[in-house]
Amino acid sequence: MAQQHLDRLTAVDASFLHQEGPCSHMHVGGLTIFEGPAPDFDEFLDHLRGRLHLVPRYRQRLANPPLETGRPLWVDDATFNLEYHVRQTALPHPGSEEQLLRLTSRIMSQQLDRSKPLWELWLVEGLEEGGFALISKTHHALIDGVSGVDLATVMFDLTPVPTEVPHSDEPWRPHPSPSPAELVAGGTLGMAKAAAGAVAGAVGALARPQTSLGMVREALEGVGEIAWAGLNPAPATPLNVEIGPHRRFIGVRNRLSDFKVVKDAFGGTVNDVVLTVVSGALRDWLRSRGVRTEGLELRALVPVSVRGEHERHTLGNRIAVMRGPLPVYIEDPVARLRAVKAAMDGLKESKQAVGAEVLSNLENFAPPTILAQASRLNFSTRLFNLIVTNVPGPQFPLYVRGREMTDIFPVAFLPKDHALAIAIMSYNGNMNFGLLGDYDALPDLDRVADGVEASLAELVALAKRRTGGDGARNGAARSRATARA
Repeated sequence: MAQQHLDRLTAVDASFLHQEGPCSHMHVGGLTIFEGPAPDFDEFLDHLRGRLHLVPRYRQRLANPPLETGRPLWVDDATFNLEYHVRQTALPHPGSEEQLLRLTSRIMSQQLDRSKPLWELWLVEGLEEGGFALISKTHHALIDGVSGVDLATVMFDLTPVPTEVPHSDEPWRPHPSPSPAELVAGGTLGMAKAAAGAVAGAVGALARPQTSLGMVREALEGVGEIAWAGLNPAPATPLNVEIGPHRRFIGVRNRLSDFKVVKDAFGGTVNDVVLTVVSGALRDWLRSRGVRTEGLELRALVPVSVRGEHERHTLGNRIAVMRGPLPVYIEDPVARLRAVKAAMDGLKESKQAVGAEVLSNLENFAPPTILAQASRLNFSTRLFNLIVTNVPGPQFPLYVRGREMTDIFPVAFLPKDHALAIAIMSYNGNMNFGLLGDYDALPDLDRVADGVEASLAELVALAKRRTGGDGARNGAARSRATARA
């Protein structure tokens, strides 16, 4: 992986730093649960230590050029200490899943220290079923969801027998801390590389004028559609209020096959079914709050990876966003799914993702102060009501030191004035939801979790009735975390 000392942050990665505030933590993560006793802590540290050379970014911290002469850069942390980033803890008896999720809530309520590499990993022992858990927390400026799946190779194995990872020929030796002049030079070099890439693209465009004109036209149309979408604000809801630093987290277990049953019966994609299920859950929650849903359509910020196959093993964010519909005004679940499918098909044809990527590339040349303003615009409450992100995971078991991972619950983040974020990840036949809510604004987060279960169960029953299958669905287990973080 090309992760060098003095690499400059991309425009998108830097925007996540600008977004962060005392109440808006821009880290993401996951709660993973394993069978069997926890590995010895020193053994676990050695396991990670022997693989860190595969991801050099995990031993790098942020450095800011003087006088905001450029975006921050990644530099080697001369004082890197693995024991600081990997922590060991245990749940008190009985070690319930509710206690585990409460701990996850508290960990996600604390900002990462920007003077150190931007990640933490907690090894949690004492689970009541005899297993253990890992809670990961990584700043969004370092990694996004899709590259996070690739990074699992650092810690996870594909078989119960740990994989032998080739060691680096020499022990890691950090580069000396850069001087202010070196930071300025590093930022200038990063801008020069971006400019060189733009020039190379322009030269290539001259060689293919017809193709290039079509691409320019498509890009301009995409930017125009994003601008038009910005003129139509998202509706005011109880989800868009001032938030504090404390969090609630609830995990909801589902089966991937249930989403496929619905997709196969009524059309659309698995992600269309996900958005339909979320719409049904929020419809129920809004009505429980006394909010009228007639004519109300919420907007979800739906991240879309634009990482190409040639970029599979790179860090940083290569994402664009679309504002997907959540038609909470539709009572009938099948009609709701068809409305979601039609709208998402229209968005894919509308070139919104193309336009978002064009804007991101333009920001590569923006001074930091302008970039900060642009990032605030991208996360403006007026444009969307909540984040809904669906990350495909591996459909086979993963292991840590011979222990099989049984569950993963992804954790998203809450931008300013957004009280709820929903992250979904598939793994080994499961499709688990991670619901992150503001502690004070969403004391009834469990009502949203109930709605996810009920909305999916209703769709599955209708799908099986349509195809002549068994309409019954085994109840999905849900876990709760409701204590103050």
